Amino acid sequence: MIRAIALALSLALPAAAQTLTMGVGAAVTSIDPHFHNLGPNNALTMHIFDRLVERDGRARPQPGLATAWRAVDDTTWEFALRPGVTWHDGRPFTADDVVFTFARVPNVANSPGSFMGFLRPITRVEVINPLLLRIHTAAPHPLQPLDLASVSIVARHAAEGLGSEDFNQGRAAIGTGPYRLGAYRSGERVELIRNDAFWGEREPWARVDYRMILNDASRTAAMLAGDVDIIDQIPTSDLARLKRDQRLVVTEIASLRTVYMAPDHSRSGPSPWVTDNQGTPLPQNPFRDARVRRALSLAINRNALVERVMEGAAVASGQWLPEGAFGYNTAVQPDRFDPEAARRLLAEAGFPEGFRLTVHTPNDRWPNDSRLTQAVAQMWSRIGLRVTVDAMPFTAFVPRRARVEFAMQMAAWGSSTGEASNFLVNTVNTFDRQRLTGANNNARYSNAWFDDITARASATMDDRAREALWHEATARYAEELPMLQLLQLTNSWAMRRGLTHDPRMDERTLAMGVRSGR
Repeated sequence: MIRAIALALSLALPAAAQTLTMGVGAAVTSIDPHFHNLGPNNALTMHIFDRLVERDGRARPQPGLATAWRAVDDTTWEFALRPGVTWHDGRPFTADDVVFTFARVPNVANSPGSFMGFLRPITRVEVINPLLLRIHTAAPHPLQPLDLASVSIVARHAAEGLGSEDFNQGRAAIGTGPYRLGAYRSGERVELIRNDAFWGEREPWARVDYRMILNDASRTAAMLAGDVDIIDQIPTSDLARLKRDQRLVVTEIASLRTVYMAPDHSRSGPSPWVTDNQGTPLPQNPFRDARVRRALSLAINRNALVERVMEGAAVASGQWLPEGAFGYNTAVQPDRFDPEAARRLLAEAGFPEGFRLTVHTPNDRWPNDSRLTQAVAQMWSRIGLRVTVDAMPFTAFVPRRARVEFAMQMAAWGSSTGEASNFLVNTVNTFDRQRLTGANNNARYSNAWFDDITARASATMDDRAREALWHEATARYAEELPMLQLLQLTNSWAMRRGLTHDPRMDERTLAMGVRSGR
């Protein structure tokens, strides 16, 4: 009997050891990889789908479904596709699936944040043979391979004529990635099953239990109790404690994500969220006035946010990239903390007594999001504003943000390409479905100068000349202040000792980056 029990245990242990349980701090809202350009969705769908070009943890391009690429001329890129790749249902991957994907991306119904900006320069896709295609662009576009690292390739035979809900229910979620979709419970859990026919390195985990644990305290508790193998978005208040725990290992890396306050630029007239001190909506939108935006920026003590709210897990910033990234401008520093100058500017703009403002923020998406918003609101109150903070779950925040409801909102953006154009094209350039710009410009800022320099720099093949244009754009952004930059985050993970982890600047938590043993 004892031998039988021991044998049973020896058979059970390898199966248990092959399951990785992950506790992630943000909700996945769709399995459709083209529905919403959102960090948690992108991280999850990277397990199921592949891209022509992949990015490693430092945002450097790597071969994916394309084994190689080259510029044939200034407006033509050629991609050699990987032979022998099959979809999860066994059918072969071909160039036709890429053509279908590119046509699908701009036409996903009800997308709150499209991927169309990554395909913006493309005018035509030419299939040379099933494993070779040429991408033609309207103008030179040196970043095309990097852009394509953000576009998951889906199967024509599985997705044609189907919508996002078909992906969520598994019918269309047929990928070429290292894992297959087992089950999806929105806002709760995703079960992933290893794809043993995957073209790349075989994953050590037969199953991945991908749990969404949105509450910070619950996520830390799950890690300490051993209920999960790895967590992301470590609460800053728990970071030192987890680092001291000998059962755990913490990994960290500078983040590509910037956090900022986004004032509404869409309305010239009144907003219900901005009133005078008696509660009457202001006749004009105060955030259209650069003096008001500058006043609010000068009233923010960014160093205090880093020290007291983020507990050191961030860096004060006046731009949208971390130091060392392509396009980072060393001459641009965050606005100094100067509340007296802020009051003078408000008075010059016609608000000597300030005004009332409601700021909207998620309370479960980014580290300390609602706490940061509350701290900024308190700082603004000291220059005469009467600020109310409306915090809500991210799932409630997103549809309202997409409808451009807010007068002022907490926002964040991760430049997954690791260079300056990503933020400009998606969040600063004019929202324009025809030109495929501003897909995530939820503040509806519009400035022809930024549209023009983004287009010019994106078409500049020489790296040094292109970076000089990005430096110019960064300096102008710091003058105009379309948004009020606050911080660059630091990404952190905790895992049980005995695992190794490849931390990513794009903050994505991937089973493919977790291995057993040292």
